[in-house]
Amino acid sequence: MPEIQAFRGIRYDLGHVGSLSDVIAPPYDVISPEFQDELYKKHPCNVVRLILNRKEPGDDEQNNCYLRARDFLKNWQSEGVLFTEADPALYVYHQEFTFAGQTFNRRGFMCRIKLSRFGEGKVFPHEETHSAAKADRLMLFTTCKANLSQTFGLYPDPECEAQNLLEAATEKLTPVEATDHLGVVHRMWMVTDPTVIARVSEVMGPKPIFIADGHHRYETSCNYRDQLHEMGLLTPDHPANFGMMMCVAMDDPGLAVLPTHRLFTGVPELTAEELIAKLGDAFDAKIVGEGADNAHAVWEEIETADNQGTIGLCTGKDMKWVLATITPAGRAKLAEVASDHNDDWRGLGVSILHKLIMDTLLGAVDLPKPNYVHLVDEVVDGLKSGVYPLAALVMPATVEHIRAISLGGERMPAKSTYFYPKLLSGLVFNTIE
Repeated sequence: MPEIQAFRGIRYDLGHVGSLSDVIAPPYDVISPEFQDELYKKHPCNVVRLILNRKEPGDDEQNNCYLRARDFLKNWQSEGVLFTEADPALYVYHQEFTFAGQTFNRRGFMCRIKLSRFGEGKVFPHEETHSAAKADRLMLFTTCKANLSQTFGLYPDPECEAQNLLEAATEKLTPVEATDHLGVVHRMWMVTDPTVIARVSEVMGPKPIFIADGHHRYETSCNYRDQLHEMGLLTPDHPANFGMMMCVAMDDPGLAVLPTHRLFTGVPELTAEELIAKLGDAFDAKIVGEGADNAHAVWEEIETADNQGTIGLCTGKDMKWVLATITPAGRAKLAEVASDHNDDWRGLGVSILHKLIMDTLLGAVDLPKPNYVHLVDEVVDGLKSGVYPLAALVMPATVEHIRAISLGGERMPAKSTYFYPKLLSGLVFNTIE
């Protein structure tokens, strides 16, 4: 069962840095080089210098981005820019945001969680990971010896019992607050009451945790722990046995999963009629519009159908939209070419798109990584650029898909889910020394 603990977090001293909004950042993997420069300029102590230190000409083994991040962390601690909490705490974390004209408030809490390899405990992955990203994070982790960003975990709790215990404990507390570059308001409270912490730990004990985001960070924590074990340096109470995690109930009303649409390059140019011919009897396919702007109407039809097997495809050669719904023949073909996966995996829109349409029916294997976008307007802009010969609108996986596929021992294709908004880096750090 997952073991969670309060921890003495390392936080920014607002008396030194001023506004918390000036020193926070989104996760490293969504920071472009241009945005990295903006964050560098925003404040000399912005967390980007830790999570994504800029590479400089002449970097070598003695002077590089990982060592600079370590030095910033240590200097900021010695100078009082960062301080360590006096008491262990659970960190209640709210994110207030607007999407599609509605305002949401996603609630969760940050804690330390006992690490276990996927398949060995109650922590489950849902997406594939990449070795290069894990190697980069391990270098940073080993050098700085701290969780600089949290993993995002989901857990089943229909009554939101754990979160409600914490909400009651924060009623009279004042949060720290930051607003990010997208206008999302982030609020955090510290709960140090041992009775509340013990009760939350008890409630969470039997529950599984499903990684929603931060698979690389979680696996990196496990890799570092195992390195210490191999060197004989890992004691039972060593902090490297734990990782920092944001826990959000699957039933929290503020939990939003956005689609991740695809803009493909490297695909042979096709007309809509040619595409339909290649889809054959695997799909019930029809032309439903022309022009990039028709993406909005196509997406509305897909959302209304609420069917993972319905995908919108736009052929750049003639800018026509094809609405394709998988047929029984298509499902049989997918079962044949993806026999190493179960029915839950084969039922995902992204699995149908990549394994059946792209790999099998179009023969478009070993393509460059698609441009992943979340807004229909971004699909429209991409098509109008003339760069992409094929665009795909695809339904997002749900939290229930995550639960079923994870418990079945499967992992979804990359970018199956996008939990909005991203968790901030810079609210609190956890030392592993």
